[in-house]
Amino acid sequence: GINLNIPRGKVVAILGVSGCGKSTLLHQIGGQLKPDSGSVKVLGKTVHQLDNDELYALRREMGMMFQVSGLFSDLTVYDNIAFPMREHTDLSEQMIHDLVLMKLQAVGLRGARNLMPRDLSGGMERRVALARAIAIDPALIIYDEPFAGLDPISLNTIANLIRRLNDALGVTSVVVTYDISESLKIVDYVYFIHNGKVVAEGETAQMMDSNDPFVHQFIHAEPDGPVAFQYPGRPYEEDLR
Repeated sequence: GINLNIPRGKVVAILGVSGCGKSTLLHQIGGQLKPDSGSVKVLGKTVHQLDNDELYALRREMGMMFQVSGLFSDLTVYDNIAFPMREHTDLSEQMIHDLVLMKLQAVGLRGARNLMPRDLSGGMERRVALARAIAIDPALIIYDEPFAGLDPISLNTIANLIRRLNDALGVTSVVVTYDISESLKIVDYVYFIHNGKVVAEGETAQMMDSNDPFVHQFIHAEPDGPVAFQYPGRPYEEDLR
């Protein structure tokens, strides 16, 4: 099974190939799924033991940035960021206005506040999603495939923002991805998951120098190794007979 600890104030990557269990882990952290055994604790609370009100309160302490931005298509950039503030706080509109501009300034999009999501590039849309993830100052931010589908410039921008915002806000960040090269530039600690298990873990520099077969194959994107290229089946020669 999976046994991992996310230290406060750090950026931690959870890496693995598609289908390895990363999404299941995210759903357990968010309380959408209960673990078959063991427990999931977030900010000192056992997630699957919380009632609906307690789970709702815990989720307010968590920011999520998804691969698909999830922005409301009929709201401006400004109103997308303001939405969680209006929904979860009693702040005045003037305070919300100032906070929205602050969040957009942090991701470099203050000037885009009146645009609609359809007017944004993929990279800009991802940055707006990041601004919304930090809208109500969460203690934990979870990034689900934050680099997927981005051009190199946007990808590097998002990666640097994750690191910079983590340090500036004093939050804890979990980056769930299969993009090894970009994530290793910004994270403090790495977990490698394969077939629903943690197969390797360590600080970034340690993992870069690891001789572990899975880690070596994953970091260097090699076709041969513990992660098989061929789907299991009969020997090729037998199928040709």
